[in-house]
Amino acid sequence: MTKSIDLMNDEQLMEAVKNGNLAQASLLFDRFHKRIFNFLARMTNDREVAEDLTQNVFERMLKYRHSYKPELKFQSWLYQMARNAFSDYYQQQKQRTPANVKVEKLSEQIPDIIDAFEQEENEKRLIRALSQLPDDYRELLVLTRFQNLKYEEVAGYLDMTVTNVKVKVHRAIGLLRENYFQLENI
Repeated sequence: MTKSIDLMNDEQLMEAVKNGNLAQASLLFDRFHKRIFNFLARMTNDREVAEDLTQNVFERMLKYRHSYKPELKFQSWLYQMARNAFSDYYQQQKQRTPANVKVEKLSEQIPDIIDAFEQEENEKRLIRALSQLPDDYRELLVLTRFQNLKYEEVAGYLDMTVTNVKVKVHRAIGLLRENYFQLENI
């Protein structure tokens, strides 16, 4: 008797994909594409690039499905692919253009969710402050604060100790706060 697809966990679905049942990949896509997109959108500050990279991550998932190890948490494995896709994109951009972020472009891409002008300005300032962080700090904050991943999971993704993750997150928050208040005074 086979398990109902709805009852299969992510690791079981990936095992099925690894073993040739590629139809299960659509379920994994449904479960994870929004999270991966949000992660990449915050890392790139560009919605269109994030969409392309998200598609790239799921193409890589299929291409490298044989490298998946059942003892690994699927989410960790997938986020590592997302990090690699971002890293590849970043290296390509670094070769083409300067590494500075266009703040004007960021402000155009912020979704107009909040009606109050003051809150919208605060959100813009926060995104600008986040974009000014070094990539490793920004990545840690996106994973822990925006993606709500546990420190243990992030430590596994980044091959760091949990203590090291906590220290770096604390430093990143301090630097983010500093950037934010500097922008507030401009």
